[in-house]
Amino acid sequence: MFKDDTQSYVVIKALSDDVSIIGLTRGEETRTQHTEKLGAGEIMIAQFTERVSAIKVKGNAEVYTAYGVIKTGKN
Repeated sequence: MFKDDTQSYVVIKALSDDVSIIGLTRGEETRTQHTEKLGAGEIMIAQFTERVSAIKVKGNAEVYTAYGVIKTGKN
């Protein structure tokens, strides 16, 4: 794990139904580690770990990070 986990969290807020969140692995081959579906108004708190190096968000959502808010999809 990271020494300072406070910087490794993101919050994903679904702005519409069927937002997909996909965790991708580290290593020689990037693979899907975990997938989740969110409905409108639902949130997910996600963390980067030793196994998960990337998070893919598909659909209309807001992603809150230590660096600011990123909007995905059609806004």
